[in-house]
Amino acid sequence: MLHRLSALTMILTSPRQWVHVLKFHWLRTLSYRGLRMVMLLALLSVISPIVMAQTLSFDDMYAGASAEGLILSDTLKNANGTTVTMQGYMAPPLKPSINFFVLTQEPMAVCPFCSTDADWPSNIVVVYLENPVTALPYDQTITVTGTLSVGSHVDSETGFVSLVRINNAQVQ
Repeated sequence: MLHRLSALTMILTSPRQWVHVLKFHWLRTLSYRGLRMVMLLALLSVISPIVMAQTLSFDDMYAGASAEGLILSDTLKNANGTTVTMQGYMAPPLKPSINFFVLTQEPMAVCPFCSTDADWPSNIVVVYLENPVTALPYDQTITVTGTLSVGSHVDSETGFVSLVRINNAQVQ
């Protein structure tokens, strides 16, 4: 209120002083807005991968099957290279601390690598983590967010072959 009164007084006294007040007010407003903008951009850089991610479900992955194998859906192909979020279950890994795991639509109590007769689902996604995590219970639903990669790929370290992957993933 005091600022408004002094500005009104300057209108009545000197146009030069009024121009000075307008410049100062604009600069002060700009600096507050600028600070708020910097804070907003910093916040968005942290949460944007999660907020801006496209939700992808296991039902969205395939359009069917043929004699040559599974047919990738247009939704899956179009999401290739983008940030996606998927929900599922962590298949039991080989060791407690992991940098990748297999995300499945249904919980699996048996490690798929440890049993030759385990039913390995066709709708799986290999998840390569941004940071290693400790294995989670096989029956706990998890959400992963990362960059979708579609196409046949052989992991050079493990020899594991995958068709769909989520890279640089975060687990929530």
